[in-house]
Amino acid sequence: MSTPDMPSPSRRLSRDERRRQLLAVAREIVRDEGSEALTLGHLAQRAGVSKPIPYDHFGSRTGLLAALYRAYDDRQNARMAEAMAAAPPELESQAAVIAGSYVECVVTQASEIPGVSAALSGSAELEAIRLNYESGFMERVRMALARFSPTGEIGLPALRSILGAAEALSFAAVRNEISQTEAASELSAAIADAVRRMPGGSNA
Repeated sequence: MSTPDMPSPSRRLSRDERRRQLLAVAREIVRDEGSEALTLGHLAQRAGVSKPIPYDHFGSRTGLLAALYRAYDDRQNARMAEAMAAAPPELESQAAVIAGSYVECVVTQASEIPGVSAALSGSAELEAIRLNYESGFMERVRMALARFSPTGEIGLPALRSILGAAEALSFAAVRNEISQTEAASELSAAIADAVRRMPGGSNA
């Protein structure tokens, strides 16, 4: 039996489906109105659900923002993994898909993530997400490209160099200082060069 506070769509969706729907609506709010407009109450209104539902899923506004940022990372990871699996097992090809996937995702999400990141700035949640993503990205690069290194491994200095180049070039493309194609091309070259030049180390 549905009521005005609990519309029937909220009963028909599973918990996972409802969470995905709420995150999709939250992305729309950030894109259309800015991150300042994203509150749990406004999300409930835009999603057509009762106010307790977003609180049940995210706990707080910070929890919602953290979930948005984490979902961004998950999409980037999935896109990169798919592209790497389809690419030839060669250094240049793998470096190109890593670079292209990273830059594309940052540019595509540029209208969403800066505002979310700014709203989370200084929070323990954002720092934990960033550290987790950085570690995951470097580990994926290491696993995919270590076989092309002269020593069969990639040390932490090389991985940090790759991550730094990825962030710098991607956000240069977001600011239109360079094109997305230029950013991906430069990043691909930097990745391949780092793998060839820097020996593996015990910190990797």
